[in-house]
Amino acid sequence: MKKTLVASAFALLLGVLLSLAPLAASAQCVMCKTQVESARQERDDYDVAGLNKGIVYMMTVPYILMGAVGYFWYRRTHPKAAKK
Repeated sequence: MKKTLVASAFALLLGVLLSLAPLAASAQCVMCKTQVESARQERDDYDVAGLNKGIVYMMTVPYILMGAVGYFWYRRTHPKAAKK
């Protein structure tokens, strides 16, 4: 009973924190947009490939971390069956 209560409280807290994440993320998008617009005003042939690679890099790190935590959590909660 207590384990279920702790798990549900954790899920609720995680849901609240993840629902607040877009508020912080939208501020970063404005910064990237401002950077690209100012660079394009200076040069017409501004290449945004470096900026795009940086965004993809920053996007993949949380997914890798969540995947690793999920994998180790699964391995810990589902032990291997004993071989006969």
